[in-house]
Amino acid sequence: MRTTYGPPEIVHLTDVPAPQVGPGDVRVAVHATTVNRTDCGVRAGHPFFIRALTGLFRPRATVLGNEFAGVVESVGPGVRRFSAGDRVFGYSPRFGAHAELLSISQDGLVAAVPAGLPLEDVAPATEGAHYALSIIRKAGISGGQDVLVNGATGAIGSAAVQLLADLGARVTAVCGTAHTGLVRGLGAVPHTGLVRGLGADRVIDRDKADFTKDGHHYDVVFDAVGKSSIGRCRPLLKPRGLYLTTDLGPWSQNAVLPVVTRLARGRRVMLPTPIETPQVIEYLCERIASGRFRPVVDRRYPFGQIVEAYRYVETGQKVGNVVITVVPPR
Repeated sequence: MRTTYGPPEIVHLTDVPAPQVGPGDVRVAVHATTVNRTDCGVRAGHPFFIRALTGLFRPRATVLGNEFAGVVESVGPGVRRFSAGDRVFGYSPRFGAHAELLSISQDGLVAAVPAGLPLEDVAPATEGAHYALSIIRKAGISGGQDVLVNGATGAIGSAAVQLLADLGARVTAVCGTAHTGLVRGLGAVPHTGLVRGLGADRVIDRDKADFTKDGHHYDVVFDAVGKSSIGRCRPLLKPRGLYLTTDLGPWSQNAVLPVVTRLARGRRVMLPTPIETPQVIEYLCERIASGRFRPVVDRRYPFGQIVEAYRYVETGQKVGNVVITVVPPR
């Protein structure tokens, strides 16, 4: 937990009361969770304006963590979807997953773990993926469209490549030299936690070429790391192309550009907000069960080393997701 904003070192393990189980709630014994960019930003209270939502001087949520996988410990009155002993995974918008116990509504983003999959493998299946899926749906991307994904090996980008390929889009992935094999077709890829490629049709090695100089033109440029801009990517877009971003930009320009570019009726900018409905988790669950989507795992840390996990995530070098093991698998 943490009681103030600051660097990774403010996070510490301590005893807290067990979360209450109200009507319609399930209490989950968390076996695995993750540390992601959202956790880092909320922990640091950066950018500053997010404190309007998280607490101006002191954080409202003292226990962070939004992704989880575990076993239902108990259920509240009126719960019909789950029973004690069920294996579940999901996403908690109000945090609380960096703990041994988590309470969440049965109508929230929670689903049964597909048979045969370890809890540690599905714990990182919701945060980056639900952002990616929300953006894809709000942008109306469909099969047959040409889509470039910048930052294709991050949590959002690696999920976006797989979900877009599943839709039938033609995907060009931008990544560093070390990971070009990871994002290619569906062959075996020697990478921790992954036994198949992500399904991209083309790969641009950002260490060898400037992707904004690519000769192709795209229906959509999906900046999954928020490190580019409509100005740089405009030459890549078709006349009615769409630039999607996950970040406000250095001057928060991406909060305004969606309105401005829509009025201009040319190439547009979108900064979609996430969709957090049960249908999102069910959609991801179906694709996990069929093998069409697998979250990429970079590193795994035991619960007692969560500060080290935060430090690593903040290096900006992670590939996919960083998993925290709360209960070691038997």
